[in-house]
Amino acid sequence: MLILLIAYYFCLPKNLFDKPCATVVYDRNGELLGARIADDGQWRFPPRDTVSEKFQICLTRFEDRYFRYHWGVNPMAVGRALLQNIREKRTVSGGSTITMQVIRLSRNKKRTISEKVIEAVLATRLEFRYSKRKILAIYASNAPFGGNVVGLEAASERYFGHSSDRLSWAEAATLAVLPNSPALLHLSRNRPALKEKRDRLLHKLLDDKVLSQTDYELAIDEPLPGEPLPLPQTAPYLVSLFYGEKRGQQIISTIDRNLQTRIETLLERRSVDFRQSGIRNAAAIVIDVKNNQTLAYCGNVRFSDKDAGNQVDVVQADRSTGSILKPFLYCAMLQEGEILPNTLLPDIPLNINGFSPQNFNLQYEGAVPASEAVSHSLNVPLVYMLRKYSVPKFYNFLKQNHIARLPKPASHYGLSLILGGAEARLGDVANAYSNMARTLQGLENAHFSLIKGENPKQEKNTFSQAAVMQVFEVLTEVNRPEQIDWKSIPSMQKIAWKTGTSYGFRDAWAVGATPRYVVGVWVGNASGEGRPNLTGARTAGPVMFDIFEMLPSSGWFKMPEKEMVEAEVCRLSGHLKSRFCGEIDTVLIHQAGLKTAPCPYHISVNLTADGRYRVYESCAGSEPVIRENRFVLPPAWAWFYRRNHPDYQPLPPFKAGCGDAAEHPMQFIYPQGNTVVHLPKQLDGSDGEITFELAHNSPQATVFWHIDNEYVATTSDFHKLTLPLALGRHSVTAVDDAGNSLSISVEVR
Repeated sequence: MLILLIAYYFCLPKNLFDKPCATVVYDRNGELLGARIADDGQWRFPPRDTVSEKFQICLTRFEDRYFRYHWGVNPMAVGRALLQNIREKRTVSGGSTITMQVIRLSRNKKRTISEKVIEAVLATRLEFRYSKRKILAIYASNAPFGGNVVGLEAASERYFGHSSDRLSWAEAATLAVLPNSPALLHLSRNRPALKEKRDRLLHKLLDDKVLSQTDYELAIDEPLPGEPLPLPQTAPYLVSLFYGEKRGQQIISTIDRNLQTRIETLLERRSVDFRQSGIRNAAAIVIDVKNNQTLAYCGNVRFSDKDAGNQVDVVQADRSTGSILKPFLYCAMLQEGEILPNTLLPDIPLNINGFSPQNFNLQYEGAVPASEAVSHSLNVPLVYMLRKYSVPKFYNFLKQNHIARLPKPASHYGLSLILGGAEARLGDVANAYSNMARTLQGLENAHFSLIKGENPKQEKNTFSQAAVMQVFEVLTEVNRPEQIDWKSIPSMQKIAWKTGTSYGFRDAWAVGATPRYVVGVWVGNASGEGRPNLTGARTAGPVMFDIFEMLPSSGWFKMPEKEMVEAEVCRLSGHLKSRFCGEIDTVLIHQAGLKTAPCPYHISVNLTADGRYRVYESCAGSEPVIRENRFVLPPAWAWFYRRNHPDYQPLPPFKAGCGDAAEHPMQFIYPQGNTVVHLPKQLDGSDGEITFELAHNSPQATVFWHIDNEYVATTSDFHKLTLPLALGRHSVTAVDDAGNSLSISVEVR
């Protein structure tokens, strides 16, 4: 007896079913987004612990009326089946309970009397292991429903287009009778027999007063399902992502199906227009900042298109960043006290060992505030910023904040890191903006979640509230695609946003943030093919604003006054005021900004009474002297600056015999000292030429040019000289008519 009891205890396998399941993804409200078929080619959804009430009632009435009263085997049903089989002289009934059918499905053996006995024994053991509710759930998850459809959930979605929780009585009755003979759902035959079986079950429910007469009549009038329905293809790139990472599981995602569908429709519509310009792909992501959850995940467009580019999930793809990283450099320098929001930066031609960045508009401002350089996405000032901050520090900042993965060392990227020389993922960049928005609201930094209820991966907080606030305020000044004054329209919400366009017009970015949402958009060709009209402002930006229109508006961030201090700042230079600054603004700055240098561009000078010359008091004699505080930029800066600032007044020259030999009136604009210049061959095969450009404080000055100590030319007004140079290193010297001399060394390759 003991041996039999032990054998009985261990006779039931621990896992009854060990078959692969489909990967099934739902939205945050339980709506099916999509699925990927199981590895064995069956639509077998992962098992569920619950079964809809209507299906339970229909199933037990049809298959096992006394299911809740027996211990796995119903002796009366077995006896009745035996009598029927003897009377008909063939097997017409098996007398199996639902519990026994679970065992039969798990064993999948040939149906014999001995197998029936084994099923009966195992069924009683199953009743000891699980509750009746659990046994029903196991049956519903593994019963065949025709073709390659296995399980109640898969059948409900394939045949009726919704979950089993929303089955009507007619639908529940249809699915209850199918496992008894699933071949009936071959739509080309046996439909009348299936309907007759279903209606007979519905009549039983009427007789048992489960259905009212009205419910019964409505139910029998419902038609049988037609062709099996295709499963939804909402957020297909996210479903594919889960298929790769969580194959065979059921996932409740954070996606809002309604929003996801609307954004997918928007991207498809916009993509039609983009394709006319040869732009084939687009992606978008929406993050709920407070909950750190992804509300929409559009990895690309036209998922059903088998073109290789349309199969790329761009949210997870490394793409050239363009200018999208510039706000992060600005933020890093603000919070470390390297600059103030409006610190003047040089915007003049630059050549560093052959690296010659240019602004998108191919123009130079001479000097621009840092905030304007970021909001207008000027390349040259940002390269100067990175040069000052250092590439390794910014490289570490990006990696620490998970903004870009940067698989190669910092030296590989160099100064091009700020202009798109590195790659990043749309999801990572959008997440970084979300973390900045979370920082301003006192929330921990974390990576956005895709699965509902999942604890997001925490990340170290490295953003300062004050710095982020100053960055976001600057990003609200970026010109919007509609070219209107959004501030004058009360209904338009405040959005901090930034675009990016990679070299060769291959990638267009736009990322925007409010206290509630972050929206990231990428437009381009997944193949990397560039297009002339592919810019962030023209393509990705308008799409991003369209998405924000779909989202509820929000207010703006509160000023983090605890991290900020009042400071007097020079209005023209953006530096802390010096004793010579005239126009002063009192503004809130990051506490670290107090350690920045005072304004170096305002100086005190002595002028002759007519203002034509500068003098020192020691050599002025009895001549009256006027003392003035002047705003003075370096010569190369001033040369470009005064083009856009007609009110800028350069310093007059020193009066003869009363000057300062230490002060130099000239500065090379291009090339600068110790520069390597690469000269390409011309189309006719001749050597290329190099153009030298010089800025002089005095507009009337004449400059004499010498190459390797040999005189070559004279310039006046505009000091620009173009000439061929042999390969190798050369000395270039400029001498003005006052005897001032300036030399640089240039290596031609």
